[in-house]
Amino acid sequence: MRGTSASRRTGLRAALSALLLVGAYGVTALAPAASAAPAPSAPAAPVPSAPFAAGAPASPGLVAAMQRDFGLTEAQAHRRLARERTALALRAGAERAAGDAFAGTWFDAATGRLTVAVTNARQAAAVRSTGAATRLVERTAAQLDAAKSEIDRQPAPAAVSGWGVDPRTNRVVVQVVAGHRGDAAVEDFLARARSTGPVGVETVREAPRTFAAGVVGGDPYYTGNVRCSIGFSVHGGFVTAGHCGGRGSSVRGWDGSDMGTFQGSSFPGDDMAWVSTGHGWWTVPVVLGWGQIPDRLVKGSWEAPAGTSVCRSGSTSHWHCGTVLARNQTVNYAQGAVYETVRTDACAEGGDSGGSFITGDQAQGVTSGGYGNCSSGGNTWFQPVNEILSRYGLTLHTS
Repeated sequence: MRGTSASRRTGLRAALSALLLVGAYGVTALAPAASAAPAPSAPAAPVPSAPFAAGAPASPGLVAAMQRDFGLTEAQAHRRLARERTALALRAGAERAAGDAFAGTWFDAATGRLTVAVTNARQAAAVRSTGAATRLVERTAAQLDAAKSEIDRQPAPAAVSGWGVDPRTNRVVVQVVAGHRGDAAVEDFLARARSTGPVGVETVREAPRTFAAGVVGGDPYYTGNVRCSIGFSVHGGFVTAGHCGGRGSSVRGWDGSDMGTFQGSSFPGDDMAWVSTGHGWWTVPVVLGWGQIPDRLVKGSWEAPAGTSVCRSGSTSHWHCGTVLARNQTVNYAQGAVYETVRTDACAEGGDSGGSFITGDQAQGVTSGGYGNCSSGGNTWFQPVNEILSRYGLTLHTS
């Protein structure tokens, strides 16, 4: 653990005071904390704030992390962040312009532009008028989503690690663990998948797993003999991964003190949960930077399209960045499939489960699982935060 309970709490109160007084872009150290405020009584769809604070500069720590994880120069990192902010601001209007011809979006890091797939030239022209690039394709997003939903109903062998819609290739892509492409069970699954529509196959190096871990030293919370990571503060508690604990499970904080209780939890199918907190813990709209970067303020939950950079904070491997590879993905764990996740190439390790995925100052989701580690790299999937907020009627704590 980082310091004694008394010294840490004193430092936290000082840091929180500085945050409230100055409204800084980040702070140096804040623990997972909570408020006794009750959760909303009825579910309501989350209302995202404006994408990114207008004119807010990127912190030096964030730029350094992007240089490390993407192999960029400082100038290239700043340029990519600026282009992503522009793409995120265009996305809603571009998708409306596409109408029923909409077939998906992604951020193209090579061109620095948002690309929208559409199925007819007339609506492509309308999309281009918003400032986005277009690609003409055969199938709409609705058709691809319907095909994926049909595949979701099929039992999958362990060697099929997941599947999901890829708007860039306009098909559903199935991931198969290396060395198992010719297995009879895999071939049978692929045949059934292809009967639903256009399907591609991608080879991955190993099967995904959840990132929970046995008790070891460090932040941020424990349930039973499992350590996981806080995702985002909500009014009344925090959201995290469902595989970290079942409804009614007690939660202890980083210092071993009583923290709260799982009020809702779903896994598999989903990988989402929320914990109500009390016992002196309060909520703050902050994601820990672990001393690698300044802690991040959370200002909303606009969803980043594929191709956008995303960073992850967790209690084992701390702060790492990657790219949103694809949305609406199914990941097939040993415990069962989880649907409508987002796949990234950010790394994660045991104990990072439930932790934060954030783009700029916009909450994206909570860490579910993946494969690899932060020495050799890998892929990690997250459960989108807006789905968790809507499911449990929660309100994201924002600055």
